[in-house]
Amino acid sequence: MPAQISPSILSADFARLAEEARAVDGADWLHVDVMDNHFVPNLTLGAPVVEALSRATATPLDCHLMIEDPDRWAPRYVEAGAGSVTFHVEAAAAPVRLAREIRAKGARASMALKPGTPVEPYEDLLPELDMLLVMTVEPGFGGQAFLDIMLPKIRRTRQLIDKHGLEMWLQVDGGVSAETVERCAEAGADVFVAGSAVYGADDPAAAVRALRGQAEEAAHRTGVN
Repeated sequence: MPAQISPSILSADFARLAEEARAVDGADWLHVDVMDNHFVPNLTLGAPVVEALSRATATPLDCHLMIEDPDRWAPRYVEAGAGSVTFHVEAAAAPVRLAREIRAKGARASMALKPGTPVEPYEDLLPELDMLLVMTVEPGFGGQAFLDIMLPKIRRTRQLIDKHGLEMWLQVDGGVSAETVERCAEAGADVFVAGSAVYGADDPAAAVRALRGQAEEAAHRTGVN
């Protein structure tokens, strides 16, 4: 599938979120990091802001829930307007049931893995998902350096997806930039969350296009996707 870029508003100006959302018109998704200061040591925004953002932009919202008890809270983000909702398997009590509930409410269901969480124990869950997120930094803060040691995990995840003939997406989040996006694409990722690489650029929309072009060229060159 074509590469998709999901700019992270964690790197945007929170005082100008509507404008910042419009600054990346042409992006495939707008990535919204929800943190509760419990699952991760940071506090960001919640469902009311997601609801406001959904009214301010035509770009679909990709909500990444770094929170405790996603079984309780994740469906609320679908109701707030998210087109894709990602929960962490480390926090979910019943991931299959939760994925099915997210899908039933009309959003894409995604599951995230922290860097230290292997993918193999969750192979049987993959058909229940629309996307799997492999974190390439420890979740909680933007601007962290990309963890190269996650590249083999991305490759293994792509192999499992292909093994089962699934049409699910493989997302990476953390340290994605012009310097790292090609390695991620070569390893098998096809959805790329980029924060400072987009919002730190003079022209965020142009940065989105450039990252997408790099990812697609790398995937084509290696015949991954």
